Amino acid sequence: MNSGRFALITDHEQVDIFIGSDVGKSNHHAVAIDRKGKKFLDRALPQDEAKIRAIIQAVKGKGTVLLDVDQPSTIGALPVAVARTEGTQVGYLPGLAMRRIADLHPGEAKTDDRDAAIIAEAARTLPHTLRSIVLADEQAAELSMLCGFDDDLAKQATATSNRIRGLLTQIHPALERAIGEHLDHPAMAELLIKYPSPQQIRKAGQARVATLLSKHAPRAGQRWAAAIFTALGEQSVVVSGTGAAGIVLGQLAAMLKQLRTARNELLTQVEDLVEAHPLHQVLTSMPAVGARTAARIITEVAGKEFHSSGHLASYAGLAPVTWRSGTSIRGDHPSRKGNKNLKRAFFLSAFAALKDPLSRAYYDKKRAEGKKHNQALIALARRRCDVLFAMLRDGTFYEAPSPKTT
Repeated sequence: MNSGRFALITDHEQVDIFIGSDVGKSNHHAVAIDRKGKKFLDRALPQDEAKIRAIIQAVKGKGTVLLDVDQPSTIGALPVAVARTEGTQVGYLPGLAMRRIADLHPGEAKTDDRDAAIIAEAARTLPHTLRSIVLADEQAAELSMLCGFDDDLAKQATATSNRIRGLLTQIHPALERAIGEHLDHPAMAELLIKYPSPQQIRKAGQARVATLLSKHAPRAGQRWAAAIFTALGEQSVVVSGTGAAGIVLGQLAAMLKQLRTARNELLTQVEDLVEAHPLHQVLTSMPAVGARTAARIITEVAGKEFHSSGHLASYAGLAPVTWRSGTSIRGDHPSRKGNKNLKRAFFLSAFAALKDPLSRAYYDKKRAEGKKHNQALIALARRRCDVLFAMLRDGTFYEAPSPKTT
């Protein structure tokens, strides 16, 4: 599966000059060598478009140039973009290959100039280790940025929610049990924004609280209000710090609401980009693949080369790892490596897929085999990863397997 973002360098024999660039936040370091290995450039390269362009233009006068970097995105995005506008081929040396090649060179120092020289030499002598970079399309680039921001918002929302539950536990444990269980629902944030302390909730009265909750949770509002006032009746003492906690809880609830609103607005933009992407219909034809999961697949999978479904599963951290020590210790264990963002997307999608009868049946089968909940979900995620690989490889829509006939 390879839609062209990373592919092997195909015209290496046509390159005259190899530039190795060890990228950095404010400065890169560039080393240029010719086809015979003679070095004629070794200098710091500021993170500045004009200066990067000037270096590339000066080197271009000596022949066809290949710029090879150790990081093609984030801090390495500017030199890649400038090189492309200059018509220069750009290569990427993966981190694992870089570390292995570095071990073959004398010395143990970790310096920018040494790393840049190693990258340039690898570009000259080991073309099979390189990947050419085709700039990601605008949709994928935007999706990558939006997904990263969405992850940040999600972490902040989780931290804020945990802080609210911690404060409620401190001042009124029974109330935390009644509210905290449903804190993921917007109704509870609205309640704490308007009535941020146990005393204010009690003063408002059950009928008013039920009306507020029912406005945002029509089916559960009355039931939740009853549970809240039952909890309030379980504690008569006022814990020290309750007054200050009431002030903080109101602010935290407002922050939680704002974070969720921001995520919802961001999701609308993600949905628009996903719908405009060529892989949209293929990806979303699979049960429980929504906009966020599709966006993750587009940014983390589409365009990379995977030789098999096992390769993709290993990349996502879904392939089991075998541990053996002689004949005494054996077993397969979940991998702790892989692309964590992609693994999380597959895991959450597998959880959502439990509403799909076929996925549920596979999950129940794994539970019946003795696997725990998370283990069964990982197994389901791996199965869905295999199906997804075939869909992307063949460009086909999801088709539910036909029931077996006896």
